[in-house]
Amino acid sequence: MKQENHPQIPVIRSSMPPYDEYIDEIRDIWETRWLTNSGEKHRRLEATMCDYLGISDVSLFVNGHQALEAALDVLDIKGEVITTPFTFASTTQAIVHRGLTPVFCDICADSYTIDASKIEALITEKTSAILPVHVFGNLCDWRVIDSIAEKYNLKVIYDAAHSFGMTDNGVCVGNIGHATMFSLHATKVFHAIEGGALVFSDSANHKKCAQWRNFGMNTPEEINMVGTNAKMSEFSAAMGLCNLRYVDAEITKRKAVSEKYRERLSGKSGIFLCDEKPGIRYNYGYFPIRITPDVFGRTRNDVAEALLKGKITARKYFYPLTSTFRAYEGLFHIQETPVAEIVAAQILTLPLYADLEFEDVNRICDIILGK
Repeated sequence: MKQENHPQIPVIRSSMPPYDEYIDEIRDIWETRWLTNSGEKHRRLEATMCDYLGISDVSLFVNGHQALEAALDVLDIKGEVITTPFTFASTTQAIVHRGLTPVFCDICADSYTIDASKIEALITEKTSAILPVHVFGNLCDWRVIDSIAEKYNLKVIYDAAHSFGMTDNGVCVGNIGHATMFSLHATKVFHAIEGGALVFSDSANHKKCAQWRNFGMNTPEEINMVGTNAKMSEFSAAMGLCNLRYVDAEITKRKAVSEKYRERLSGKSGIFLCDEKPGIRYNYGYFPIRITPDVFGRTRNDVAEALLKGKITARKYFYPLTSTFRAYEGLFHIQETPVAEIVAAQILTLPLYADLEFEDVNRICDIILGK
């Protein structure tokens, strides 16, 4: 078969529940006309997510970015926040948008997460929080991070946009630190079309969240905090309720695809794959590879272009580093992060979704390997 006759392969394809199931879920919305403002779907999704994740409380938002801003505001974070430049734009934007200063810490070459051994050297009298990211489902060294935070009386807010449903030796990622944000965006393993979720170690903060996402209203006639409009709609909550019923099956299928990639690409000179650590329940949201051009003989960009010619979309994710964004020029000091720079220049995330066929995985790998 000629290559041009192959179907287009996107980097991600959103999971969807059976059509009739979603229609049944939203049918009563036409009867109640309750479309937003913490309706029955919203409340039921919060309760169902608590049961699934093994957490006591969760607050839902219109998207993960607003949830992250809420965490910074509700926890009253001031001054400097130590974070990673190897992340999606939202992480750093949330810090800057709240009037805070990001302090960029380098990352680990094997997991792409913040290098916990380099955090203490960045702490100053202005530091109030650490905002690490569980990258591609690789969990941060959270035990060390939480220990540092306790030593210096800092808050820890985890960006777990990639890590819904993951556990570390039975500990849900939502139960570490002072707050954890999950993204429920359409590209994620579990999604609500658009959405975000926020978990606090102190459940009292969830009441503040409810006010924050609704213009700071305590009652319709009392506003005692500055908030915004960040409420999840009932239609998004309904999608979340449907998708949550299938998330375990989604993860199982993604795991099979991931294992097929490992079968084809493990041990190939110049291609680095992150190892899976024992005791971690992964959600297989992404499959990143890192290409060392001096060894592999081609650059990351060469491989991405070859895949694109084969009608396959891979993503240079995360590139560029958020610390290099023009929007931040002249606003604050930018720390050097040499490991992150190398990783950003070599990283490529491959297509991964539940219904990706092994035949297509083989075709992707053949192009990568030059076969």
